[in-house]
Amino acid sequence: MERSNIEKIAQSPEDKLLLAKLWDKVNAGIRRNIPASTGFLSPREQALARYLFGEAEGLSTFGGYEEAERRMYVYLPEYLEEEVLWEDGSPCVCLRAEFYQGDSPSHRDFLGALMGSGIARETVGDICVDKGSCDFFVTAEIAPYILQNFTGAGRTKVRLTRIPLRQAHIPQPEIKEIKDTLASLRLDSVVSSGFRIGRSLACEYIAAGKVAVDGLPWEKPDKPVPEGAKISLRGAGKIKLAQVGGRTKKDRISVVIHRYV
Repeated sequence: MERSNIEKIAQSPEDKLLLAKLWDKVNAGIRRNIPASTGFLSPREQALARYLFGEAEGLSTFGGYEEAERRMYVYLPEYLEEEVLWEDGSPCVCLRAEFYQGDSPSHRDFLGALMGSGIARETVGDICVDKGSCDFFVTAEIAPYILQNFTGAGRTKVRLTRIPLRQAHIPQPEIKEIKDTLASLRLDSVVSSGFRIGRSLACEYIAAGKVAVDGLPWEKPDKPVPEGAKISLRGAGKIKLAQVGGRTKKDRISVVIHRYV
């Protein structure tokens, strides 16, 4: 865990600023032996942070629920248990927006309204829209401002309350299961199968930097994909290599891919 690694890890000036900011927040907590947390990070930003912090003791990620995509990096001294992250003093807060069930505001409506209120993207975690309500996660520092000022998403009026993290309602994503056999677990093969596109087109997208694996761009089509990896294709959505099975009689690898719809 060295600050000098920022130069090696960062892929752009924006990455350098982000990693320096994360380092300062986390390292301040470690030096003083007090809890410390960052804002919410995208999967790509989390991957960069993992390279920076490594397996530092007391450091973990937290997004308000187990499968959260946007997550904070949190440092807890050894005198605190992880259970404190779920309690009232958590750096992560869940807010529930209730609205007329006949309305159907989208994730984009909520995100746009939140950003339109003048807050930074890093203060907002996952946004989980359901029928009649939307539970979303924010930093504890910004929660009072949102509770006082957030009144609607799109054309929909909402009533906002704070709820315990463990009471958050997370709708299950719709998944299309794809069973296939592949010659190998190369990235271009998995992308071709999961997104139902030709192998040559998959290679073009990968070379153009449009494909990310667990948040980080991969530009080598022959790089093997590990089981459990989530792959996003810009403009086409996300898939997960859910299961890698054995080989068939034709010496191909059986796989199960989940496509999020």
